[in-house]
Amino acid sequence: MISACSNKQSNQAQSGGYSIAKTDNQLVNKYCGSCHLPPSADLLDKKTWVNSVLPIMAHKLGVQSIRGNQYYLDPDAKVTHKISLTKWMKIVKYFKNEAPDSLEPATPPVPLSKDWSIFKLKSPPQKKISKNPSATFMVKMDTADGRIYTSDASTNKLYEWDRNLNRKLVRSLSSPAVNLKFVSGKENRRYGVITTIGTTRAADIFKGKVFRLNLDTLNKDEADTIATQMDRPVMSVDGDFNKDGRKDWVVCAFGHDAGGLFLFEQNADHTYTKKAISGLPGAIDVKVDDFNNDGWPDLMVLFAYADEGIWLFTNNKHGGFDSRNLLEFPPVYGSTSFQLVDMNNDGLLDILYTNGDNADFSRILKPYHGVRIFLNEGDFHYKKAYFYPIDGTTKAIAKDFDGDGDLDIATISFFSDFKNKPSESFIYFEQTGPLTFTPHALPIYKKGRWLTMDAGDIDDDGDLDIALGSFTQNYVRQSSYPSEWGASSPLVILLNTTK
Repeated sequence: MISACSNKQSNQAQSGGYSIAKTDNQLVNKYCGSCHLPPSADLLDKKTWVNSVLPIMAHKLGVQSIRGNQYYLDPDAKVTHKISLTKWMKIVKYFKNEAPDSLEPATPPVPLSKDWSIFKLKSPPQKKISKNPSATFMVKMDTADGRIYTSDASTNKLYEWDRNLNRKLVRSLSSPAVNLKFVSGKENRRYGVITTIGTTRAADIFKGKVFRLNLDTLNKDEADTIATQMDRPVMSVDGDFNKDGRKDWVVCAFGHDAGGLFLFEQNADHTYTKKAISGLPGAIDVKVDDFNNDGWPDLMVLFAYADEGIWLFTNNKHGGFDSRNLLEFPPVYGSTSFQLVDMNNDGLLDILYTNGDNADFSRILKPYHGVRIFLNEGDFHYKKAYFYPIDGTTKAIAKDFDGDGDLDIATISFFSDFKNKPSESFIYFEQTGPLTFTPHALPIYKKGRWLTMDAGDIDDDGDLDIALGSFTQNYVRQSSYPSEWGASSPLVILLNTTK
């Protein structure tokens, strides 16, 4: 959450829909704003600021903490920005005085309808599923062949499932696969470019890989390497960014204190040359398109760590990119995903955005977690037009699920309020009018804890289904996740009954 600095000098970007008043505390603006959007004290409660977040922030400014409330200067600290102990204690005092004792929960604009809507549940045959807690780290549909691929973070294995949810092993990997992109191959064989994260720990461990794999040669070693020794890569996308006729790759290395956004240009001998686009950690989601209509592929990227926000990287046609911030969010937002879709049918791509990562230093329920729609007003200006609060939102997918010509939305929440609002872990938003949605909470929260999601016509009947991957490992003993809930099934399918 609070990480590497990016030399932010002003509070200029949009907040994303939550009240973030520009604080009158000049020290907060100067020092906190040197790394990210200066946070308003009302984003967290007093206890969380004082006991959890401020000690971590102090470390980034050359100050160490003892038991979370006593501070001293670290003269040997190697940080970009240093602060005096006197000034730091004034910042601590500011948050103590201004932060609320607790955060008020958000009130949804429309109550949940608890029903199945247009879906029905399909689960794997239980006799073939391990009784161990599930650890699905990725789910990806190959609708052309009626297959689903999942990654198991406990075993580092990549699995293939058929339409009846029978499973077979593709191969064992060096670390969990977090992203799979299908690419064309020779002799009608199926290929995929797989991104493995290296480590699931929040640490800078450079063991992530990106490689091309023949999905038809099960358990064989045939693979073409694109990138190795990456710092927790989470997504890879392709494009011919230098227009030399060869496919290049852009990799989001989420990292921890390190990380970055990298271009791998393909050479004539099919090796790759690595170039840094951004040296900041937290790149989690990237889209490729010719956004400025100059004939060259550009990037739009979500950064979800420290200086959270969405950036446009326009191709400068000389092997590099020029960056522009489109939306910026506070460092406690926990950004998780975005999608570019035309939500209002005006011919412009809007932004569907989710935030809800709650595995960092401020593990409390946050009323600003949820799903948002930012409408494209032209010239890369976006305005928030819709917000639905959902605790711990992980991902949203907008597609015309009910076949009526407009876009609906499916959301999952990994960090739901399982004690009080468990039904929010999966919501289907049926669009019933212009940016008007009826939210349906399907009764599936006892079937798993949804970390990953994909959508497509897996049963080849003409409508769009949804695959949900469950990750219950390390969580089944928590009081907020009741032990009688399903913990072993790696995935479920929500079959669309529209057609």
